[in-house]
Formats: sequence, structure tokens, C-alpha cells
Amino acid sequence: MHATLSLMRRLGFPALDRGRLEALQVNLGYRCNQSCLHCHVNAGPTRTEMMSRETLTDVLAFLEVSGLKRLDVTGGAPELHPEFRELVRRARALGVHVIDRCNLTVLEAPGQEGLAEFLAAAQVEIIASLPCYSEENVDRQRGKGVFEASIRALRRLNALGYGTGGPGLALNLVYNPQGPALPPPQAKLEADYKRVLWSEHGVAFDALYTMANMPIQRFGSTLISKGQFNSYMALLHGAHREANLETVMCRSLVSVDWLGYVYDCDFNQMLGLPLVLEGRRRTHVSELIGRDLRGNPIAVRDHCYGCTAGQGSSCGGALDG
Repeated sequence: MHATLSLMRRLGFPALDRGRLEALQVNLGYRCNQSCLHCHVNAGPTRTEMMSRETLTDVLAFLEVSGLKRLDVTGGAPELHPEFRELVRRARALGVHVIDRCNLTVLEAPGQEGLAEFLAAAQVEIIASLPCYSEENVDRQRGKGVFEASIRALRRLNALGYGTGGPGLALNLVYNPQGPALPPPQAKLEADYKRVLWSEHGVAFDALYTMANMPIQRFGSTLISKGQFNSYMALLHGAHREANLETVMCRSLVSVDWLGYVYDCDFNQMLGLPLVLEGRRRTHVSELIGRDLRGNPIAVRDHCYGCTAGQGSSCGGALDG
């Protein structure tokens, strides 16, 4: 695995500071039932990192005291964490809207019986990765049989009311490019996804989020191996749009790793770039209780151009609407 952090900061991404905190994103661990080529986490079945019960308690304490109303749960496959359902129950009891970053195939994983029904009963928003509506492309990027399993999962979710107008049952899909290219316009691609998935598979969903691939971890290492890292960075830098700086996700979100330490975003977490607070080397989520982060500097490097290039990219898709 090639490290990419040492290759950053030659292009000089603009300085950024924080706005009002609106969401807490929590990575429960790096274990996953898939090993996708575009994965910026390097997650997979052999990863063992997993958030402890004590750290989960700290996360819930921060949510309660801060009054934040959005919890974005990710991994790996976050549902594989043994305390995932308890975290969801307790967050929902606090009136917090929960988002599950789901790879779809986990709904068929051993030990996950009743997971789809649990998510629906708790009215958890699902943001599901489906990097293409073509079986060939999905299986090339995520593994043989993944597309068929994903379609089965989507049909199951539709049957529960997800993506079909059911109250509180939002189902959004995520597109990633197949290689070192920017995503196409989100609105047009969403229309294509809806047309093909409905006509060929009888599947419905609410919205499509297009996300740029980040030049870190597994995808960054692949770029280096193929001699494409510098050209991809030049592409991102050349497509930078100043207007996207106003709405990048790091201004309103913090990311917590499986040990409970805090980062400005999930990508910085994977690069080991912690949120800087009062000269600390790193900050634990328990130390954020009662603190106002507005105006705090954001740790930036050249990978940040992945969020500002073209139409922009965030955990909620394109930034320019």
C-alpha cells in the first residue's frame, strides 16, 4: 500500500476555517464484507479495528450535550459492528436523525438477519453505494456478484417503503467514477440511474449523490502503481472552483475515528490529519463537549481539491446543486 500524504501540499489548497457544527460523522471500524477498488478507507473482511463500547458512550454523550440532530454512521460496513443497532436506538431516542452509509450487500451478510427491517422501523436514512447501473462495471469495481446482491437489497428496501415515498425512509445512492476522472453532472446521471434501474430492475430511490474518488488509501495507492497520481492531482487542481469553498462538508461536520479521535473530515481521518484544537496533537470526542468550533482552522492538503473540483463533492453529493 503506497502512502500518499507525503505527495500532498505542492499545489497549496486555500486555508479554511469552520462554520457552525451541524453533523457528527462516526466511523465504527474498518471491517467490511467487501474490498472495493475505489475505497478510500482500505476497508475489508480482514480489518479488525472496531470502536469500543466506552467510545460509543462518549459519542452518545457528545450528541446529547451538543444538541446535534444528525449522526452519520460509516465504516467499513458500520452494520457489522456488534453495537450498531444499539447506537441507532439510543441516538433515535435523543431525537437524532441517523444516516447509515450502507454497501447494500451487508443486508445479506451472515448474522444480519432482520437488518433491513430494523433500519426501516428506526426510520434510518440509507445512503447506499452503487457506483454504476451496469452489472459489469459494478462487479469490476466491487467484486463478482455484488451488482446482483445490491439489486436484491434495493428491492427489499423498496418493499419496506424505502425510496418510494414512505415517511422517514429516504434511500439515496452514491456514484463513484471507475477511475481517475471527475464525476459527470449529478442531475443528468441521476435521471439515467432512475430510468435504467426502474425499467430493467424495478428499483426506485430518492436521489443520487456523485462523489469524486479521493487520492488516498486504496485508490491513491492504485494511482501511484499505475503512474497516474500526478495527472489526477493536476486534474483536480485544474478544475478547482473557489465558490465550492463555501459549502465543503468540513465546515459543518466533524469525523470521529474508531478510537474516538476527531478529524475535520473522513478523508483527513484516513490520512492521519487530526482536527487541531488549542495546540493538541489530537483531540478526543469527549474533549469536544461544551466547545464551539466556529472559526477553528481546518487541516487542508491537496486532496481537498477532490471536494472543490468541478461541481464539487461531499458526503451529500455535488455542491453546486
